[in-house]
Amino acid sequence: MQYPTAWLQGASLGESIACELRLQIINEKIKPGEILSENRIAAEFGTSRSPVREALKSLSIEGLIRLERMGAVVIGLNLKDVEELYDVRYLIESFAQQKLVEGNHASLISRLEQSIDKMKLAIKYNNFVDFAYQDFSFHEAIITEANHTRILHLWNSIRHIVMTVILITTEKGFESGEERMNWVAEKHRTIIEGLHSGNVETIRKVVQEYFADSGETLIRSLP
Repeated sequence: MQYPTAWLQGASLGESIACELRLQIINEKIKPGEILSENRIAAEFGTSRSPVREALKSLSIEGLIRLERMGAVVIGLNLKDVEELYDVRYLIESFAQQKLVEGNHASLISRLEQSIDKMKLAIKYNNFVDFAYQDFSFHEAIITEANHTRILHLWNSIRHIVMTVILITTEKGFESGEERMNWVAEKHRTIIEGLHSGNVETIRKVVQEYFADSGETLIRSLP
């Protein structure tokens, strides 16, 4: 699997390199303990070392690699990391959805429903990349709608890892067949129903149940 080029629109060369390396690290094509050489990566991507340094710095901030004098040592993403990632996602989305109790968010709900329709269309055409993108966009739209600067800052610190993990798990999920993936798409409607309820306690329960199931599925899907 390669990182989808359509997802890289507007990205710098360094960001593009980081996305590809991130995918290979999380997918364990690049194993924990391996040394990443700036020169070798630059040669592979046909670029100078400057964008490679930018990419490695991003991966270091995310905790996927450790920068040392001899090169970048791959740390990877273990089971505990994945569980913690989902803990953070749960906290962010639970907060964001509860913030949306007040106000009119009809436009957001319409976009969310369209994302579900596009997920189901992606299933029909066996396009796991588009499904993953719509899945990610569904959740990011909710977080953005909450209009909370610090929560958005926290989300931005993990969004690239989240996007990559969703891509990997969606590809494996498609191997389970259309029925399973249609269930995954429909599961997103519970979140919309929670938002429609306008009740904080209902939203809290819906998000907790959603992430409990999604977390288990994710852990089974990762290498």
